[in-house]
Amino acid sequence: MTGCSPVRRSREGAVTGHLFKVIREQVPRTQGELAEALGVDTTTVQGWESGRRPLTSTHAGNLRAISRTLLRLGAPSLMLMLLDEAVDADAVIAHALSGPPALVVSQHPLAGWVFTRNTTHMLAWALNGTQPAALPTPEAPKRRGPSRSSPLLAPTDRLAFYDHMRRAAELADHVGEDGALLRRQALYLCSYDTAHDTRAWLADMRRHNPGPRSGWTPHWADTRSVAASLTRHGDREPLYAFIQNGMGDETGEVANLNYWAYWLGIDQLPRPDDTFMIDRSDTTWDGLALLRKLADRLSPDLACIDLNAHTVWALLASRRGLLAADPHLNRALAQQVTTLLDGDSISSQTRREMESVHYGLTLHT
Repeated sequence: MTGCSPVRRSREGAVTGHLFKVIREQVPRTQGELAEALGVDTTTVQGWESGRRPLTSTHAGNLRAISRTLLRLGAPSLMLMLLDEAVDADAVIAHALSGPPALVVSQHPLAGWVFTRNTTHMLAWALNGTQPAALPTPEAPKRRGPSRSSPLLAPTDRLAFYDHMRRAAELADHVGEDGALLRRQALYLCSYDTAHDTRAWLADMRRHNPGPRSGWTPHWADTRSVAASLTRHGDREPLYAFIQNGMGDETGEVANLNYWAYWLGIDQLPRPDDTFMIDRSDTTWDGLALLRKLADRLSPDLACIDLNAHTVWALLASRRGLLAADPHLNRALAQQVTTLLDGDSISSQTRREMESVHYGLTLHT
C-alpha cells in the first residue's frame, strides 16, 4: 500500500501548522500582521500554516522565539504548550508516510518514549479530525472563503499511515519484549482506523498476547491498550477481563493509577518505557488532581466507562483522605456516580464498586 518515496513536505508539519493557525486566530492577527511582528514574510507564515514550509523543520531556538512572541501578543498559554505535542505528532506522521517501518524497531519514534494523551490526541486530530480535548474551543473566527477546520490527512495518506502502523505492530510483536512499547502504541493508533477489518485485526493481535492472569507482567500495558482499543469498535469483553485479571492485585492497581497520572498530565516526567508504572517510589503525583481529571470521565456514554469508574474506586481506596479534601468535587462526583447507578451502561463489578464510592461520598457531603 505504501511506497518508499519520500513523504511530501506539505504533510510534514500539518498538525503543527494547523495549531499555529488556530493560535494566530486567537491572538488575533492576520497572517500579514503576525509576519510583521515576527520579522518574516507573509508567505513564510502562510507556508507554516499550510505545511508547505513545516514549522517542524524550523530551528528549535527560532520556534521558541516564535512562541514567546505569540505569548507577548496574547496567545493562550495552553495552546502554546501544545505546540511540542503537535511537533511530536508530525514527526510520527512523517515517519509513517515515508515508507514501511525499519527492521530495527528502536529507530521508530513510537519506540523511544511513552506518549501522552495530548500527543495521541494530536495524532487523532490528523487521523479523524477530532479536536484534541486539551485544546480550548473558542468562537470560530470569521474567514473569507473556505478554510480547513482540522489538519485531517487525505484518505490515501490515512490508509498509508494505518498500513505502516499495522506493519510496525506486527514487526514489534516478533521482536518480543524489546518491541513492547512500539507494539502497544502502534496498536492503539490503529484503533482509530475505521476500516472494516480493524476489529478483527486487533482481536488477532490480542490473541498473540492474551495478557496477564493477574497483576503486572512486561505485557501488562499492551494488554490494557488493546482492551481499550477494542472498546472503540464495540467489544468490551476484553476490557472486563483486563479489569478482573490485570488489576487483580495491588501491583496491577498501582500500575493503572500511575499510567492514568501520566496519561492525563498529572505526572509530567518524560518516560522512556512502561516500567515507571510499577515504580512505587515514584508515585509523587497529586491524587486530588487525578481525581478531578477522572471525575470528568464518568459519562455513561464513554466506551471505557468501566475502566474509568474502576480507577476512581481504586484511587479512593488507595488514598482514603481524598473524599475529605474538596466538598465541591464530592458533590459533582456524587451526581455522576448516581447517574451511572441509575443506568445500565456498567458491568456488575463496576456497579458494586460505584455503590461503594456512593456510600463513601454520602459520608463526606
